[in-house]
Amino acid sequence: MATTPARTGPIRSCHVVAIPYPGRGHVNPMMNLCKLLVNSHPHLLITVVVTEEWLGFIGADEKPPEIRFATIPNVLPSELDRAADMPSFVGATQTKMGEPFELLLDRLDKPVDFIIADTFLNWAVELGNRRNIPVASLWPMPASVFSIFYHFDLLRHNGHYPFDLAERGDERVDYIPGIESIRLADIPSIAHMKDQCLLRLVLRIFPNVPKAQYLLFTSIYELESRVIEALKQEFTFPMYTFGPAIPYANLETATSFSTTNNQNDHYFEWLNSQPPSSVLYVALGSFLSVSSAQMDEIALGLCESGVKFLWVARGEAKRLQERCGENGIVVTWCEQLKVLSHPSIGGFWTHCGWNSTMEAIFCGVPLIAFPLVMDQTTIRKHVVEDWKIGWDAKKGVGPGELLKGREICELVKRFMDLESLERKEVTKTAKEFREKTVAAVSNGGSSKTNLTCFLSDILSYI
Repeated sequence: MATTPARTGPIRSCHVVAIPYPGRGHVNPMMNLCKLLVNSHPHLLITVVVTEEWLGFIGADEKPPEIRFATIPNVLPSELDRAADMPSFVGATQTKMGEPFELLLDRLDKPVDFIIADTFLNWAVELGNRRNIPVASLWPMPASVFSIFYHFDLLRHNGHYPFDLAERGDERVDYIPGIESIRLADIPSIAHMKDQCLLRLVLRIFPNVPKAQYLLFTSIYELESRVIEALKQEFTFPMYTFGPAIPYANLETATSFSTTNNQNDHYFEWLNSQPPSSVLYVALGSFLSVSSAQMDEIALGLCESGVKFLWVARGEAKRLQERCGENGIVVTWCEQLKVLSHPSIGGFWTHCGWNSTMEAIFCGVPLIAFPLVMDQTTIRKHVVEDWKIGWDAKKGVGPGELLKGREICELVKRFMDLESLERKEVTKTAKEFREKTVAAVSNGGSSKTNLTCFLSDILSYI
């Protein structure tokens, strides 16, 4: 735990204002960072600013008393509309959130000492500089994805953008700082969409990053040391990795599972009845998902495989449960980190969202990678090619093609065959990555040390 020097006179709380981009993959890591900070220092007050709709989503979640919420209006009538028109939503976060946020700062009961803002909210850096409030920019994706976007002009200058994914996807580039080699197909998916509006909006955020006072990554240094070191050569301000930005403190220990508070959850009761490492956990994200046709193919493949599974399918859970019968359980929601840490879980079929990937690594669970959009294609590359902790479900599947039930059946059977050599290899590597991750968040580890240094920096402003 971080300690502070002895002070004379009364101690004033340091007031931090944190504002995440209004999306699940952004709100969750911001909240987890805030919890880590207040758990490390008794005189820290954090006001987390969310939109009105997001307060409805997370307002009842358990949090320390040193964290409080404040709200600004939604950027669209319903933020769930962002799936239908992502460019409009992203554009609205860049143009409609800044003014109400600044007005809110003037209404807060305490002066603001420090701002932590999602990198996608590029206006926050300008606001902080204008008001002489230091700003830490929080990047909630892999550092490699940051480097790709920050150096996107290199793709243009080297003739690798724009490109046709079907024709040039397997071409590799080796000039992006910190990334030894990457296929064009593994560049974040918005780079090869026909409509480039979303890409242009995302690239607009990066000119403001060097104007911040700090850059934070939700990654783990040992996972991305090469790209972190490359980026440190380009920026003059401190850069900290403190991942995984997941609620691991909620588990009894970093490597064990307890059902103490979950006796009423039927899926935990079912997991308790299954043999060790026998269940495949399937979850394909909380926002964008696969088509109903692909869902049906997954259901067919899972059922024919004979492998037990726990599948989080949100709105389609009832329909898919009817198709799957008694071979597995389909639910609308679960406590994912606790599920992944359960001894009966032997694998995770994932969309390769960054938070989900970090949770799997923390629990030492091998992955079946099934990326959908954005940074997920790059994360798939890390999981399969760089870290070797998972298999690629989309290998050989062309853009827009369905992964058929027959292929899914064979993939799942091979993946969950604990006696096969390739399965033993991926399991061994996943366990090694778990050890690295647990070490990073333990005393003396990279993430723990970086969190302490960042906290010291924050306190230096009061």
